[in-house]
Amino acid sequence: MARGGRGTRYSIEFKNSAIEMALRGDQLVTEVANNLGMNVKTLHNWLREKRIKSGVRTETNLSKQESVEEELKRLRKENARLKMERDILKKATAYFAKETL
Repeated sequence: MARGGRGTRYSIEFKNSAIEMALRGDQLVTEVANNLGMNVKTLHNWLREKRIKSGVRTETNLSKQESVEEELKRLRKENARLKMERDILKKATAYFAKETL
């Protein structure tokens, strides 16, 4: 199964069982790792590898999604600022139109 200490090596069977338990969803990944006496980061790495091999969304896709959300947030902010500037210009135009009459 596992040898203690830094750089612990796990058998393929142990690794597959841990991944299966984590994917079942009965417990949190941290709980599964703690119950098995292993590092949480190791289990997260195994799950990431499994998702990459199976074609599920990866961190790269997630970071692209986050950048799209950031861009959307920036564009909404810019849109609000442009609307405010437009409204100010409309009011200024109306004000100066009254002055010329």
